[in-house]
Amino acid sequence: MILRNFFHIGYKGENYHGWQKNGKVISIQHIVEEKLAQILKLPVMINGCGRTDAQVNASQFFFHADIDKKLDETFLFRLNRSLPDDIAVFDIIPMEGLPHARFDAFERKYDYFIHTKKDPFLSKHSSLYLNMNLDLALLKKATNLLTKYQDYRPFCTSPDKNEHTTCHVNDAVWYVSENGNQLRFQITSNRFLSKMIRILIGQLLKVGKGELSFNQFENYFINKETPKILSPAHPQGLYLSKITYPYLDLPLATQFLGLDKIGENWKAI
Repeated sequence: MILRNFFHIGYKGENYHGWQKNGKVISIQHIVEEKLAQILKLPVMINGCGRTDAQVNASQFFFHADIDKKLDETFLFRLNRSLPDDIAVFDIIPMEGLPHARFDAFERKYDYFIHTKKDPFLSKHSSLYLNMNLDLALLKKATNLLTKYQDYRPFCTSPDKNEHTTCHVNDAVWYVSENGNQLRFQITSNRFLSKMIRILIGQLLKVGKGELSFNQFENYFINKETPKILSPAHPQGLYLSKITYPYLDLPLATQFLGLDKIGENWKAI
């Protein structure tokens, strides 16, 4: 009997060309499928909850796999032992019926971290932007537009490859750390387009620095006009941090960078 299992995982993306398997490069999907096949002694196809770009991280990610045996704690231990240190399986959840890890997810949340002073302990986990001198009120004003508009065609690569470019952004907010040296951007939507978040962050930072006016930024939405220079933010500060299903809403399994602690170490701009 084939059993569908949801795998709750997390990974650091620094050493990979994203989640999605591509025969030419190393991806997280490729590594996980390889290790599953070694343990089970047969090929295993897995379906992820989405795609992350090269070097982007996931503190919460799900994929499903159909396997004809019950997976116990010993299997979980063996799988984690075989995976590299930058990929971890937190839970294996047997599911009823044939739920889909990608198509059933109705909400996705990302966090993006910035530090404004050089810090060797943050260099691989957050993006360094020196001497930005941001106008935080203007940054907030521009960010508030993200819940007003739904067509994100101007803020993605290869928009014509998508059936549509509509995204329902439920929330978008910036936070600042207690010492003022770190920024955190959090965005929640039903879906995201290719490099959409990093492109948005790049444009928002331009607004905050005075390099792009608020009206120019809003006109991208109004006219569905792609910026001449997209300037996506660096990948290493971006984390897929929450996936929610109608039937599954798990808390984060890691507290890395305080991903679950809004309000304690960060205050909203």
